[in-house]
Amino acid sequence: VENGIAAERIVTFKGYGEEQPEVECSNCSEQQHQLNRRSIFKVVKME
Repeated sequence: VENGIAAERIVTFKGYGEEQPEVECSNCSEQQHQLNRRSIFKVVKME
């Protein structure tokens, strides 16, 4: 919103964090930790 996107165009999101890691590890490297700290966006409509 602060970057000019209309608030009504933003839909709900859910962050999974450690619930659904991309890389399973008990002692992650920084690179693995970066992969698990990701954001995934789903485009629902293009205008």
